[in-house]
Amino acid sequence: MGEIRLAGPVKLVVGILAKDREWLTRARERLGGVFGRSDVESREAPFGSTEYYAGEMGEGLIRQWVGFESLVMPEGLPGIKRRTNLLEEEMAFAGRRRANLDPGYVNDARLILATTKDFAHRIYLGAGIYAETTMVYKEGAFRPLEWTYPDYRGQDALEFLDKARALYLAALAYTA
Repeated sequence: MGEIRLAGPVKLVVGILAKDREWLTRARERLGGVFGRSDVESREAPFGSTEYYAGEMGEGLIRQWVGFESLVMPEGLPGIKRRTNLLEEEMAFAGRRRANLDPGYVNDARLILATTKDFAHRIYLGAGIYAETTMVYKEGAFRPLEWTYPDYRGQDALEFLDKARALYLAALAYTA
């Protein structure tokens, strides 16, 4: 029989997709008000990976990822996703989102994203939330999986994830 061990803390990260720079800034501020200070951010970049959001949010979307200084426990992910969904609703106008917020976490081995959508490779966590292993850290780098979204495969995401992982490992070493 295996020994039961509780999971350790992880680094909260959020992918932001915004209607424009104003809403990207507002989304970062709202996230900071809920989750605390960010300690790593990707560059702001045009989003062109898919037209999925264009009907709701319009054209010319901007993508950025942010990571938060305070570590969280992984079992808190459903509550975090529900909170980011509320933030999306609060920033929406006439039923249309101005920002899409995709929370997840980084640890030494993987990137996990939370979602409300079920699919064959997703695990139900409870409270209407599923988790997906989106990237694995292997042979010194984050590696995409068959279902990894195109924008998460790009250089901006990979650089961000490397920095977030390094900060995570440094925080763990500091608390040890």
